[in-house]
Amino acid sequence: MASLKFNAVTVRYPVYNSRGMSLRNHLVRISTGGSIERESGRVQMVTALQDVSFELRRGDAVGLVGHNGAGKSTLLRTMAGIYSPTHGTIERQGRVATMLELGAGMDSELSGYENITRMSLLMGEKVADVRQHIEEIERFTQLGNFLQMPVRTYSSGMVARLIFAVATSTRPDILLVDEIFGLGDAEFRQHAQERMEALVKSVGIFVFASHSSDMVRLYCNRFFRLEHGHLRECDASEV
Repeated sequence: MASLKFNAVTVRYPVYNSRGMSLRNHLVRISTGGSIERESGRVQMVTALQDVSFELRRGDAVGLVGHNGAGKSTLLRTMAGIYSPTHGTIERQGRVATMLELGAGMDSELSGYENITRMSLLMGEKVADVRQHIEEIERFTQLGNFLQMPVRTYSSGMVARLIFAVATSTRPDILLVDEIFGLGDAEFRQHAQERMEALVKSVGIFVFASHSSDMVRLYCNRFFRLEHGHLRECDASEV
C-alpha cells in the first residue's frame, strides 16, 4: 500500500565561508528560495522547507510548481529520503524510485547494455529485475546493435533514448520526477510522453516537479505550490 505523509517537516542546512555577506545573502535567497535563519561567524542556516505537511495515498498524482529555487528539488529529495528533516517526521510505505537527474551513473566508456545495468542498479533495481526489462528497453530505444557499443559513440538523441528508457523501466510504489522533458526530437518526445503516461498509471503515487503547466495538468490530479519553502495545495486554475 503506497503512502507518503509529511508532518510539519522543516529542512535547514548550513552555508559556510560567508565572505561578502550582504551580496552572498542576496545570492542565497535567489538560488535557494529559502530564508536565512541566523548567522554565526562564517556559518549561515538556510531554511529550504518550512513546516511542510501533507498526506499522499495510492492514486495521487501530484504536480509540484513554484519559481526557480522555491524548494521543489529539496522537497523531492526529502520525499525520497536523500535529505533528512531538521524537524518534523516523514512516514513512507512502498518502494520509492526517483528520476531527479537523468543519466546519473552513466559511463560513456561502457556499452549501452552495461549502462542499462549500471543505471538501473543505482536506481535501486535488483539484477533479476534489470534482466526482465532489457527486451522492453531494446524495443523502446530502437538502438539495435548500438547497445553493444560504448555510449561515447552515440549521438545526443541516442543517449536521450537510452537514459529515458532506463529511467522509466522501473515500476515503484512511489515515483518522484524532476523536470525531465524536452529531450530529443519531436517523434521521440511523443513516444516519451506515451511511455510516461503508462508509467504514471502503473505507480501508486506520482510526484512531478515542472515549470510546464501543460505537463503538470496532463499528468496530475493534485497540485502543490511551493513559495520560499512554504507549501500549499492549490487547484488546477492556479497552475
